[in-house]
Amino acid sequence: MDLSYPIGPCEYSVTVSAEDRARHIADIAALPKNLTEAVRLLEDGQLDTPYRPGGWTVRQVVHHYVDSHMNAYVRFRLALTEDQPTIKPYDEKKWAELIDARTSPIQASLGILEGLHGRWVSLLTSLSDADFARKLNHPESGVLRLDTYLVTYGWHCRHHVAHITSLRRRMGWN
Repeated sequence: MDLSYPIGPCEYSVTVSAEDRARHIADIAALPKNLTEAVRLLEDGQLDTPYRPGGWTVRQVVHHYVDSHMNAYVRFRLALTEDQPTIKPYDEKKWAELIDARTSPIQASLGILEGLHGRWVSLLTSLSDADFARKLNHPESGVLRLDTYLVTYGWHCRHHVAHITSLRRRMGWN
């Protein structure tokens, strides 16, 4: 198993069907529950274990979800209210090294994800085909349609949870 990509890399297609969108929205809706279950009963020492050599700790992964998904939610809203906005990237590796990401209890981030994903799913389920065709400009990735951007986050919801669950299996923490 590739410890960096336990579910494989994100795969994009030329078009994103309504069924594909629904599947990715369901992945976004399920993240708070799936992540909470993945970290259930882990103690501080376990939360401070990297999911792979050189990787983030479980704690950093939980906090990374909030950093990443808050940015994604805002980016979706910008693309829906502005004409092809250029979004601001952030250095996720540096954010993961900040003291709050390395040491804060995970309960705050789990609570943020619950509320954030509730709002995000409400927004996503209201979007039309034309809304999903709207675009944003990511300075590192280029111009992206919202439906393509959605694919990234559906995958992302499963990607890091798999890091945690595969670590639990390897360490016998189940």
